[in-house]
Amino acid sequence: IKFSILVYTLVLLLVYTTGTQTIFCSSSAPSVCVFFVCVFTTEIPVQYRHGRPVLALPLPSRQEKCLFFMRPMLTTVSDLIQDIQKEDSGVSSASVFTTDGVRIASGTPMDTLLNKDFQLHINEVIYNVRSTQKEPLSSEKLTNLNDVKDTVHMLHTALGLPEHHLVQERDLLQKLDILKQELTPMEQLKAQLDLRAERSSSRVLWMGLALLSVQGGALAWLTWWVYSWDVMEPVTYFITYSTSIGVYAYYVLTKQDYVYPDAKDRQFLRYFYRGARRHQFNVPKYNQLKNELASVEEDLRRLRNPNQLRIPVEQIRPRDE
Repeated sequence: IKFSILVYTLVLLLVYTTGTQTIFCSSSAPSVCVFFVCVFTTEIPVQYRHGRPVLALPLPSRQEKCLFFMRPMLTTVSDLIQDIQKEDSGVSSASVFTTDGVRIASGTPMDTLLNKDFQLHINEVIYNVRSTQKEPLSSEKLTNLNDVKDTVHMLHTALGLPEHHLVQERDLLQKLDILKQELTPMEQLKAQLDLRAERSSSRVLWMGLALLSVQGGALAWLTWWVYSWDVMEPVTYFITYSTSIGVYAYYVLTKQDYVYPDAKDRQFLRYFYRGARRHQFNVPKYNQLKNELASVEEDLRRLRNPNQLRIPVEQIRPRDE
């Protein structure tokens, strides 16, 4: 019995060192065979080099270690397994498990995986990967890191934004030129319509003044030469009352007080739209083009803002055209 125990112990040591499976049959009892299975396990720490996590894995075929640099924020468990299989064609199976033996999905990000210890199974060999927690950054290091980020942002602004702004300015100037070409004939026609509408509305004002003058002269003639004041007083009262009724009717129809400038503007618009229909002037399209022109000019003004371009004011003075 002691001899059998000694032999079993030697076989276990042999299996542990070789990492293989062995069948041992007792010489005293050939019918009794003991099947030993042992899986070789190794502990591998996660190291950080140049700020990136590194795994030093022994390759099964070449019996040598290979460094695998990982990108936690960009790669997953599937990427690590593919890198191992590409590096050693002798790797037939590779998977990742937790320390409790639960399989980890291939889509798990490496950043999540490296937060805790895990097991890496390669060709029935288990590697216990010990995760190394990063040291928390101090306030001084965080301040330096923010300074580096600001410097990188300013460098990117200095190198990339000028060319980008030039491309945008060229596109906006081209769009501005197209809009001005479309608006030029419409502006000319609108100027003619404005002039005619202004003349017509002014003519109406002068006609109103003439009618009031004729009315005053007629009332004076009837009062002093034809009839007496006693006869014409009720007539003038009803004329004044009729004027009040007309002003109130104007407010009911237009929802505006009868103010002479507003009344003149209404007459101006009335004659303008009448002329626009006669000359086929597209007012909605004209308003749309004017809004687009104002938007493009505002974009150009913002693009040439010295605070955004970080350049002196002298370099963005408007060009003489």
